[in-house]
Amino acid sequence: MTILLRLPILVLAVFVCIGCTQPPDGASTPDGTTTLKLALNWYPEVEHGGFIAAKTLGLYDNAKLDVELVPGGPGAPQLVITELAAERILFAVSDADNVVKARASGLPIVAVLAPLQNSPRCIMVHQSSGFKTLEDLADVELAISESRPFALWMKKKLPLKNVQLVPFSGSVGEFLQKKAFAQQAFVFSEPFTAKEQGSDPQAMLVSDIGFNPYASLLVTTEKMIREQPDLVQSMVSASVTGWKEYLADPGVTNAAIHVMNKSMSPAALEFGASAMSPLCQVAENESLCNMTLERWKTLVQQIEDVEDIKSGSVKAEDCFTTQFLAPEKSAE
Repeated sequence: MTILLRLPILVLAVFVCIGCTQPPDGASTPDGTTTLKLALNWYPEVEHGGFIAAKTLGLYDNAKLDVELVPGGPGAPQLVITELAAERILFAVSDADNVVKARASGLPIVAVLAPLQNSPRCIMVHQSSGFKTLEDLADVELAISESRPFALWMKKKLPLKNVQLVPFSGSVGEFLQKKAFAQQAFVFSEPFTAKEQGSDPQAMLVSDIGFNPYASLLVTTEKMIREQPDLVQSMVSASVTGWKEYLADPGVTNAAIHVMNKSMSPAALEFGASAMSPLCQVAENESLCNMTLERWKTLVQQIEDVEDIKSGSVKAEDCFTTQFLAPEKSAE
């Protein structure tokens, strides 16, 4: 059994060649079906479950959408934003902090639904370390994407006494080999894999220190919303239904995810779906995948506070829209 959670395959070529010899995104077939690609921001895993369910269960087909799911990998979180801005794709999966940073760079990216209401981002440590909270982190190597907003927030808010920051490899290999070691993770993914390999992982959520962006967002562009609102509506409606179906019964979709990503075992996917479900729960009287202006304002302010974007460069209300969700909901 491999110790790697996410196999180091090349994905850049997949994105570079999007549309090279295939019909462009948004092309219509004679029967009125629209062909398009949905670019994932990582290898297919449970955080993409609702989108994969919409494809697997025929929900996109029912909406006359011929959707090709394009797997991601290292570099994909930034690359999908670039591909969207260049209009080589129409839809992608991203996280809220990446949307804010994209808009700060002048890219007109907009989030249209948010399946994960709470961030799965965590720091995985060994139980034997005795750490109880993130404030306790000390005297360890910490594998982390140091330039990401969550990492900048951690450096601002935590003492991190004698913590050596090292690059995150995307695997749990070093964690299995070293006791004085911690790493970034998703709470429903790497901890299970580490435990499956005989280790003693403990996950501490970054949201516990106040940084809690929406995750696994469906994102598109201002141009799409302005020029093809009916297509955006179809994509959003089918995707939301996909998330409802996945959260209610992930079995069939997990089997499809396993086919797409053999590094995720059926047991890992079953655990992941169960662990992710609470993160998708919305506040009372809100619809699944909803977003609020207050949450976006908080996130923009936090990314300004860590000096990752220029103050005033992003308006929170421009980062998202709820117009394609339940009509009774608003962005206020």
